[in-house]
Amino acid sequence: MPRSLIQFLPWIATASLLALAWAGWKLRRAWEGLRAAQRAARLERALREFGDLMRDADRPEAHAHELLRDLSALAGLPVAALLRPASGAQDVVLGEPDANALAGLQLCADCGRALGPGTAHHAGEPDLYLPLRGRDEALGAVTLRGLGTQALAADQLAHAQALCDQMGLALQRRRVQDEARRAGELADIQSTRNALLAAISHDYRTPLATIMGSASALQTQGERLNPAQRQELAGRIIDETTRLVRLTDNTLQLARLGAPGVTLRCDWESAEEIVGAALRRVRRRPDGERVKARVAGGLPLLWCDAALMSQLLDNLIDNALKYSPREAAVELLVRRAGDEVLLAVRDRGPGIAAAWRERVFDAFQRGDLAGFAQRPPGAGVGLAVCRAIAEVHQGALSLRPRGHGGCSFEMRLPLRAAPALPEVAA
Repeated sequence: MPRSLIQFLPWIATASLLALAWAGWKLRRAWEGLRAAQRAARLERALREFGDLMRDADRPEAHAHELLRDLSALAGLPVAALLRPASGAQDVVLGEPDANALAGLQLCADCGRALGPGTAHHAGEPDLYLPLRGRDEALGAVTLRGLGTQALAADQLAHAQALCDQMGLALQRRRVQDEARRAGELADIQSTRNALLAAISHDYRTPLATIMGSASALQTQGERLNPAQRQELAGRIIDETTRLVRLTDNTLQLARLGAPGVTLRCDWESAEEIVGAALRRVRRRPDGERVKARVAGGLPLLWCDAALMSQLLDNLIDNALKYSPREAAVELLVRRAGDEVLLAVRDRGPGIAAAWRERVFDAFQRGDLAGFAQRPPGAGVGLAVCRAIAEVHQGALSLRPRGHGGCSFEMRLPLRAAPALPEVAA
């Protein structure tokens, strides 16, 4: 080997070592970058999945354990949480925080900022506290216990806070929804109360005046009245009292069925018996003979509240008799329609304009009465009660105009499988 080449060997070796060191450093940087990218992708995927879970959750607090699981897996530490899902409600504590950790959770939730290692507040504390931040307040906090002086990496801390914020936003959204629902319920109650007071002041006044006048005439002039006149006054008292009783029952039933958590007294009932009882009641009226019933044979038993179903039929029949000509028949039809039973009350009255076919089911609405020389008595409560009765039975009540005039009010009641009858011993 030439002497001139030998003197450059140390430099060549040094350059080779430097090149190998630079290549190793670049490879290590590339590997660290790849691992950081993979970790960032995992964190982003976990955050996205948890965000999807919170967005679709009806009760976010029920998924708080998933939040604690993800945070515990992130830091490898025990986790506890404090939730404030409802305004003014008692705090919900998850995990097993001691008295000091519980005080830290409450402080973090009250101030709405992170506390502990790696933060700007109480950095000397051994536990990390992260708030569940909503839009304008914190709705709880979580703590990662035993972190000591070793703070989380910046990306891990940001990821943990982002998970907590997802839970906080979901809790606040649920709180806003609950407040809006309560406000709507209060508005509905107030509207019903106002309408009820208006109905009482208007529709109760006429029958009460009639009852008072007839009773006063019987008391003061009874000896000078002939039997027919006394019978007429007594009949007026009975008719107007019956009207008041019906109006009161419908109004109270409407308020009861509109309240949350209403319970029904359901049992297996025969359609023939329900219709027969309705016919017996309507036959007591002077115009009750106009009602004709057709009940299909072989109908299964109905799972329903018999008292409510009777009230529904009474209201529909009374409505049909009031709004149809005196010489026209009123039909009561019961038949099977697939997996449902159809109960229909049909009349030959003037019908209802298309614009009113849904509004007549609203409380204290009476529709277009232009076809009547004298306004029929009523407060517009009966059909609202009928629809409420249908809905609490998971059924539906609708109005269908008839081809040659008149209306058909049709209730569809879902059928259930009736229990098998016990075998009778021979």
